[in-house]
Amino acid sequence: MRTVIVIAAAAVFSVAGCTSESVVNTGEWESATATSTSAAPPLPPTNPALLANAFDFVEHPDGQAAYYFVTPSGRWRCAILPRNTAGCQAAGGALGIAGAPDTVPDAAGDETAPNAIVIEPEGDAHFAAVDGAEFTPADPAKVLPFNRTLVVARFRCNIQEASGVSCLSEQSGKGFTFSADGYLPRYTEVPLDAP
Repeated sequence: MRTVIVIAAAAVFSVAGCTSESVVNTGEWESATATSTSAAPPLPPTNPALLANAFDFVEHPDGQAAYYFVTPSGRWRCAILPRNTAGCQAAGGALGIAGAPDTVPDAAGDETAPNAIVIEPEGDAHFAAVDGAEFTPADPAKVLPFNRTLVVARFRCNIQEASGVSCLSEQSGKGFTFSADGYLPRYTEVPLDAP
């Protein structure tokens, strides 16, 4: 048995020694994170005719693509920040949404009034206190028209007259819908037959 192993090892070394390529260990596999094996949640169907052109909303702050839009009323500034978050921030500072909490922790952990609603790739949508520039592009953002869905970087957002603003993480299947009348912790898709 030992002779077979020695002969097999010698054969492998002799073949490896005849190739002109060398193996270089860059360590990239050691630093790579494991990918999830769980299946993505089923997504609501979207009418392709109702999709917004993502190129109309893209900017490149700090060399990274980000997608900005405002609501037709101008009351909300919204953004999809790839691999990070999608959400909307009140243009005037105060949310004015029925059912919103009075305070949320800010980046420093201090309690402050919320000024935004956000969804990350994982986890539930939530009210937040964000920096004033987070959802504000350098150039004025374009209006996302009613019944159009902006789909980019595994997030999607739309605005409907009846339900308000809605955003979804396609990774988790979780999202939000809000208007001045209230907030729902779920995404509302534009009807397939919307004009």
